[in-house]
Parts: sequence; C-alpha cells; structure tokens
Amino acid sequence: MLLERQTQLQQLEALLADAMQGCGRVAALSGEAGAGKTALVEAFVDHVGVDHVGVDRAGQGVTLLRSACEDLSIPDPLGPLYDLAREAQWELPRAIDDRQGQKLPLFSDALDVFEAKGPSLLVIEDLHWADDATLDFVRFLDRRIANSHILLLVTARTDRSEGQARVRRALGEIPAGNVARIEVPLLSEAAVLSLAEQADRDGDAIYRATAGNAFFVTELLAAESDSALPASVRDAVLARAERLSPGARSMLDAVSVFPRRADAWALSGLCGIAAAGQLAECVSQGLLEDFGDGYAFRHEIARRAIEMSLTPSRRREYNQRALAALQENPDVATARLVHHAVEAQNLEAVRELAPIAAREASHVGAHRDAAGYYEVALHYADALPMESQAALHEGHAFECHLIGRVDAAMEAQGEARRLRQALGDRLKEGDSLRCMSRFAYLIGDREAADRFGKQAVELLETAPDSAELAMAYSNLSQLAMLAERLEETLSLGAKAVELAERLNRPDILCHALNNVGAAGQWLDFAKGRRDLARSLGIALAGNFQEHAARAFTNCACVEMNRINLNEAEALLDRGIAYCVENDLATWRDYMRGVQAQLLLRRGLWNDAAAIAHDVIDNEATTALVRYPSLVALARLRIRRGDPSAEPMLDEMRRFLDKGMELQRLAPYAMVMAELAWLEQGDREEALRLIDLAESLSPTRAVFGELATWRQLLAPDSDPGETDGMAEPHRLLLAGDWQGAAALWAGMEAPFERALALLQGDEAALREALDIFEGLGARPVAQHVRGMMRESGVSHIARGPRQATRANLAGLTQRQMEVLQLIERGFSNKKIAAHLTISPKTVDHHVSAVLEKLEAVSRGEATAAARASGLL
Repeated sequence: MLLERQTQLQQLEALLADAMQGCGRVAALSGEAGAGKTALVEAFVDHVGVDHVGVDRAGQGVTLLRSACEDLSIPDPLGPLYDLAREAQWELPRAIDDRQGQKLPLFSDALDVFEAKGPSLLVIEDLHWADDATLDFVRFLDRRIANSHILLLVTARTDRSEGQARVRRALGEIPAGNVARIEVPLLSEAAVLSLAEQADRDGDAIYRATAGNAFFVTELLAAESDSALPASVRDAVLARAERLSPGARSMLDAVSVFPRRADAWALSGLCGIAAAGQLAECVSQGLLEDFGDGYAFRHEIARRAIEMSLTPSRRREYNQRALAALQENPDVATARLVHHAVEAQNLEAVRELAPIAAREASHVGAHRDAAGYYEVALHYADALPMESQAALHEGHAFECHLIGRVDAAMEAQGEARRLRQALGDRLKEGDSLRCMSRFAYLIGDREAADRFGKQAVELLETAPDSAELAMAYSNLSQLAMLAERLEETLSLGAKAVELAERLNRPDILCHALNNVGAAGQWLDFAKGRRDLARSLGIALAGNFQEHAARAFTNCACVEMNRINLNEAEALLDRGIAYCVENDLATWRDYMRGVQAQLLLRRGLWNDAAAIAHDVIDNEATTALVRYPSLVALARLRIRRGDPSAEPMLDEMRRFLDKGMELQRLAPYAMVMAELAWLEQGDREEALRLIDLAESLSPTRAVFGELATWRQLLAPDSDPGETDGMAEPHRLLLAGDWQGAAALWAGMEAPFERALALLQGDEAALREALDIFEGLGARPVAQHVRGMMRESGVSHIARGPRQATRANLAGLTQRQMEVLQLIERGFSNKKIAAHLTISPKTVDHHVSAVLEKLEAVSRGEATAAARASGLL
C-alpha cells in the first residue's frame, strides 16, 4: 500500500503527458535510502500501464525501458545504457565499435533509437552509483530532451556521498526548464500509524524506531512481534533471514554478494540443482524478488545487511564462486568481474582484469573510472614484470591528468620513468620525461616543465626518429608558445609537424599545429586562426579528446585577445560542452575561467562571479586551472569594492614566483594598475610591472590593453607603436576615444566603454559615471567623481545614498554586506568564507535581512532592495 505519494505520482503523470506531446523532460526522484523511491517508480509504471519489456498494456502508446546502476567497487562504464539498449533491442557493443568509442556520436545514436520507439519512459535507478560515462549520457540526453517524446526518470539518494555530489553537479548542468526535481519524503507519523493499525501493530513504537523510513517501516511490520523491535534495518533484515532453512540462508548469502541482482544462470552454476527450491523459499519469505531471469533483494539496504553479516572468509568464498560462474559468460561486463575478483582477493584475476576494465572505461570516456581501475591494478602489481608495471603507471598518469588529479599523475609518471630507465628503454623514458614536463606545467612549476622538456628531447635525439621525439618537439614548442617566444615556437613546431606528417601521426600533428597557430596569431592573424581551426578539426575527427579541448581553449583565447567577443563566446560554449560530455575537468574549468572574464567584459558580473567561484571553491582544482578565474574574480572585487580581493592577488603573485610568463604577468599587471588608478595601490610598482610585461612581449600587438592602463596611470607617456593591436585599444591610444567607445558599445562591453569615455568631454564623463553606477562599480564611480571635480565639472550626482536607505530599512552595515552578497548569488557557506564569519552567524543575518525587507525568499529580498535603491 503506497501512502502519501499522490502528489509525486500526479507530477510524474503530468510530465509523461507532456513527453507524449513532444515536450520531453527529466524527472529526478530524490530521497534518503529506504524512503521509497523504487516503490514510487513501480507504482507509476503500474499506473501508466506499461510492462517491463516495453509493451504498451493500456493503449497509451508508451514504451518502458528500465535500467539501474550497481553498487560496484568501481562503476561499470555505461552499465545503464547497456540495460536500456538490451530492452530496446539495440546492439550497443557493436555501436560502440562503430563509433570508435566516441561518446557524442554514440549518445546521438542512442537518442535516435529511443525516439524511434515513440513516446518512451526511460528509467535509471540509483544514479548515485553511476560511472562518469553514464552521467555524461544523462547530461547529453537531458540537454536535448525538450524536443523529444521521452521522459527520463532517475532516482538518487540525498546523502552526502561523492556519488550524490556528482549527480547533483550533473543535474545542475541541465537547462532548468528540462528537469523537474521531485522529493520522496519520509512517511509522516499519521501514515505509519495507519499502516500499523492495519497490521495490528504498535504504530507509535514503529514510528519512533524508523522516523518514517518506508523500507524500515515495512521490515518492522513484518517482524514477528512488537515485544522486541529490531533497533535497525540491519537487525530487522537479519531477524527475517534467520527464519530460513539452512540451505535457503546459504542461498541468500550467495545472492548478497551480487550488487543489484543475480542472474538465474549464474546462481545455478554457483549453487547447483538445489538452487531453485532455495530461491523459492527466499522469495516466499519476502527477502528476494523473482524477475524470471534473475533475483534481487527488495532493497540495497537489505542486500548490504546480509553481505556485511558474512565472515571475511565466507565473503571471499562466495565472491570467488560468483567470479567463476560469471566468467563462463563472455557477455558479462569486465567491471563486474573485477568487483568479484577484488572481493575474492583473487590477485591473479585482478591483475588480468583490472587493466582491461581500465582500457574499456577510457575507451568510452569514463576517465575517472579508468583511473580507479588502474589504481586497483597497481595495488596488486608487485608480482608483474617491470614492463607491465610501467605501462600501468603510464595509463594511470594519463587518466589522472585528464580528470584534474595532476599531482597524482606526476607521481605515477615519475614512477613509470624510473622503471623505463631501469629497463634501458630510451623511447619510453623520453616520453615519460615529456609527460612530466606537461604535468609540471599544469601544477604551476614552469622551471621543472622546461627542465623535463629539454631532457626529453636530448634523450630522444640519441635514438632514431620516432613519434616520441615528434611529441617532445611539440611539447617544447608549446612551452615556447606559452612564454611568447614566437620564433622558437614556430621552429620547434615545424620540426614536430614535419616528423608527425612523415610518421602519419595526426594526434601529434594537431598538437603541433595548435602551438604554431596560437603563436602565429601575433604575426599573421588569419594564418594563425587557420592553423588552430585545422588543429581542432583533426582532433575532433580523430577523437583526440585532450587535444580537442586544448584547441577549443586556444581558439577562444585568440579571439579574446582580438576582442572578438562573439566568436570567443561561441567557442567557449562549444568547448565547455565538449569537456563536460567527455569528462575533461581540467580543460573545462580553465575555459570556465576564460568565460568568467568574457562575462565580466559583457557587464554580467553576477554570472562571472558565480562561474569563477565554482572553479576556485573546488579544492581539487590545480593552480594553473584556477588562474583565469582568479583574474576575473580579482577584477570584479576591486571594481565592486569588496574587501577580499587580496587573497586572489596573493595567489596570483605566488603563481608568478615559479615562472614569469607573460600570459600570467599581463593580467596581474593590469589588476595592479587598476588598483593604482583607484589610488588603492602603488602606482610606481604598477608601472614597473607594465614595463616588465612590455619587455616580455614579442610584438606590440600583444601589448594593447596594458598600454591603455599605462596611459591611465601616466597620461603623458608615449603610447608607442600601435599597429596590430586590437582596434578599440589602437583607437584609444591614438586619441579617438569616441571611436573606441563606439566599438566597445557594439561589443556590449560597458566597463571598457566607460573607461574610453573618461578620455572625453563633460558629457562623456557624465555618461561614464552613469555606466559605472549602473554596474555597481562603487569605488570606480567615486574615483570618477573626484576626476570630474578636479577638472572643474559641477553638479555631479552623488549616487545612491545607500547608508541612509539602509538605516531606513533597519539594516546594519553587516546586514548590508550580506544583502550585497546574496544579490551576487553567494550561498550562505560562501558568504561565511567571504566575510570570515561562521555559517550560523550568516544564517541569522540572512533571516534578519528577509524579515526587515518583508521578503519570503532571497530573490524577493534582492528585488525589494533594488526597488528601494539599496542595491
């Protein structure tokens, strides 16, 4: 009997009705373990009248396709998609081979297959156990579901596990209009009392024990008496299991080592001819469910209770028997075999299977899971030959760097290099040095990157020409490009291109073209852009995922350098989506920082802050990846007058200590120049940094924005050669402030437009002031008022008298600070970190702000504050 779920059922029915009309949606059911998510799914499926093999039963024309994630030690890549494909009679393994593991075409094929079924209900249960490739599929489908006839129904727990956090992030990347979040709450006391009354049990006692957890309630209602209620779900399950005969109890133990469900054929092989009768007894006692071709516990909580009651030796024994049975079937996923091999402590099987599982996961883009499998393999690798150990470390390093675990990648690659050196393998040792050069750069150690890169080339040049040497040349070319050494970039890049083409290595070719194009932008913009476009095309065609992500990044940055904001925005949108769908966290977050800088130019400051915070607040993000977001956030805090820009500046300074690259120095110099212009920093130090950056610039074209800041700090300075600079910078330096302001206006860049207007007449100054006020750039507006007074302008608007309005509203100074951060989208946790106060104190301040503004939500409070002039 399903109680207190009518609201949720009605929501699901409405969503399915929309899908049948061609307006597909995602329904995300969430609740704690045992809350009744699966029971709700079953009730909904039964209500809409489709059975479990996708045949319409009630004439509504809805096809049901069901799947679930398993609680494996490491998830099975695309496991739920395999389930859905089987029910849709689609050969997924063949499709993966046809698409060469490329996820986007594969997912597109899946969408076509499911759409061809007509109105469909797709179910993926227990998404908190999903692998990264499955989450990528969910993201892919969810972003395209609006124009389909599909309702995707997913369930997930609301615990604080890493898996649930990944689900939350995945669902957060779905367009808001495409997803409906539906909570499955615990049962109320009234519902528990009603159920207990029907079973003639003590409802008060059951509610006190369970707090309304639906599964626990069910177990206690099935208990033999009220006299000694089990204290936990585990105790309740074990009490029911004790009623079984010895043979059935052994069968229950055997089934418990199978996450999710045990196939009937596997149990027959594992337990022999007596299996059928023993399984029937377990089903009759309500401990297992019979699906015809397999058996499963009624809930994962029950399975874990039985599994955890096994002695270690019995657990290993059952897992070994399960492994042996499953290995008889060639269609069983390697991930399942690895799970049982690890649980059985079968070291030989782990050594054989874990590397295969890692390669399979990497093939479909599940890089986090691939890294996990490599870690499992390495844990048992001591008995392997050195060659095999080195290969495992190399695979682990590659997968770790793709998911942003660059320190772990560096450690693994260093161990691989040591082993290759001991083996006397110059090619592989040189390639390890080249990888270490790259990883060192990613963690912000430019000196180590240069040292390892040169060592790699020196070693590889002592051997015949090879792909490893071509990649080492390209790596040095990349390092030269990042240091703005244009001639060196082009020379080394040409060597890499020639060797890559001769050896027919398109992956190395696209890497080298990326370097050549990024450097060539300053010498011949059109050719540089063509080389980058060619690099991106090769990477996408060959499914060279990291090369493609890097090409997207450099293509976007080239357009940003030339202030082609529309082109940059389009490339960033494509590149970030590509990285999200291919689990490339490092490149995704780097591009998001660049995106935050673009949004800052566009005047979308709250959006810029939200994106930058998402990157910076992630403790796993490396220094290099954080840098673009640091730049955006430092500029934003300076312009808004936030008191905490200094931590951003400190981190930027520390980054420069390990290597003075122009692409890091120039943004830092501009931030320091802006502080000095606002009379909050050292003017001479800012000018020194600008001069230093100019000395590192390979051409004057690179120097446009820095030159405009120098002109603001030292109006009488000579702007120098301006040919090749981005047009708004060139015009402003030439004295054409009207032309520069018009260009910035056309690009929808209000702050830069206002800076240009400051070079103009009184009307232009007043317009600039209005722009700064509208952006909320209070320190800038105050500085401009001072400039206007010094130039003799009278009747200058004082701006909003915020303090007076705050006093009228009854807000304290601290509450005003909290209100301003609420308006920027800060969570209470972020407000606490920003203001260096406790989250509990923030809770009190937020409540006071809402009360004083007579608002019931944060959004309503900010709207009221804007209307009254407080914001």
